[in-house]
Amino acid sequence: MKKNLYLFSCVTALMALSGCGTYPGWLPASGASREQIEKAPETGRIQGIEVVDVDDALARKLAASRKVSRFSTTFASHAANNYVIGPGDVIEVTIWEAPPALLFSTSPSSPVSLPSAVPSPSTGVTLPAQMVASDGTISIPFAGRVEVSGHTIEEIGKSIVRQLKGKANQPQVLATVSKNNASNVTVVGEVNSSSMMPLTPKGERLLDALAFAGGAKQTISHMALQLSRGNVTAMMPLDSVIRDPQQNVLLKPGDVVTALYQPQTFSVLGATGKNDEIPFEAQGISLAQALARSGGLSDNRADARGVFVFRFENAKLVDSKDGKVVPSANGTVPVVYEIDLRDPAAFFVTQNFPIENHDLIYVSNSPGAEFRKFLSYIAMVADPAVTFTSDFSN
Repeated sequence: MKKNLYLFSCVTALMALSGCGTYPGWLPASGASREQIEKAPETGRIQGIEVVDVDDALARKLAASRKVSRFSTTFASHAANNYVIGPGDVIEVTIWEAPPALLFSTSPSSPVSLPSAVPSPSTGVTLPAQMVASDGTISIPFAGRVEVSGHTIEEIGKSIVRQLKGKANQPQVLATVSKNNASNVTVVGEVNSSSMMPLTPKGERLLDALAFAGGAKQTISHMALQLSRGNVTAMMPLDSVIRDPQQNVLLKPGDVVTALYQPQTFSVLGATGKNDEIPFEAQGISLAQALARSGGLSDNRADARGVFVFRFENAKLVDSKDGKVVPSANGTVPVVYEIDLRDPAAFFVTQNFPIENHDLIYVSNSPGAEFRKFLSYIAMVADPAVTFTSDFSN
């Protein structure tokens, strides 16, 4: 009888210490409970904090906002070859004429007579190599200044032929580039050898530039390629460019290709298989993948209704419950995304929900786990000799 009264007194004292509410704040725990997080906006400790229930529409909205621009769309080009001549290039021009040559000839003034059955050979001359002037022209005898900047070597040959018609006898022209100074692509970043890659009529592509620079220094899955052309810049994960040939776009003179190392990570705390900072690929992962990499929810500790993602979110993507979103100086709002995995439909939602760099995933302890801890303390006070098997790791 005395033992029962003693036990009752212990229980009463512990309940009084708990504030007659849930469970005492001095019980060991890995973090806040689900109820405490849901009431976080009421505390006012962080200005403008939002707790948002995640559904399929929200997950798709967030995924769409983080969809990267595709190179094939941003840098659309229907040209089969982007190689054109520019100021600074050195060009050689060879001109042939059908006999008898009127303007260009390498034959002596008194050529040797050939039998009538043998046709007279055409004659030609190779002009000295010359650099394209700053105004984009070169000089051709009897044709004057010829505009070559922005044209292919085939177009330049045709242009010279047009200007020699009526002056030379059936002229034929071959233009070649002896030195490429204008059509280059700059390759920098996490590559083995930053360099300037000269373009050729072959038509070099994005991955050609990466190979020319000796390849990426880091693991492909953690690399991204950034392409800058004029005032337009876009970035894609390297492995996405490798998998989709359409993203391996043709390069143009003046392009800048930057290889970027993106060591993205997310942190996991609470009732999961492991608490850790976990790296993920540049192309991104979903919440479902993130939970799997953290070992999933702990079966005897986790509250499946209390899966949370803490993030500083773009204020434009947040719909405030009271209509008052207060962004910080960098335009972000502290948001807690809540997912209830007791709902089977939530497992589809987690596959669409994107994880961002530096996200924090927290899984709260279930009320049952807290209750077991509470009972363990009661038993310890009531009978210190009792051997406990409860998990006090939290």
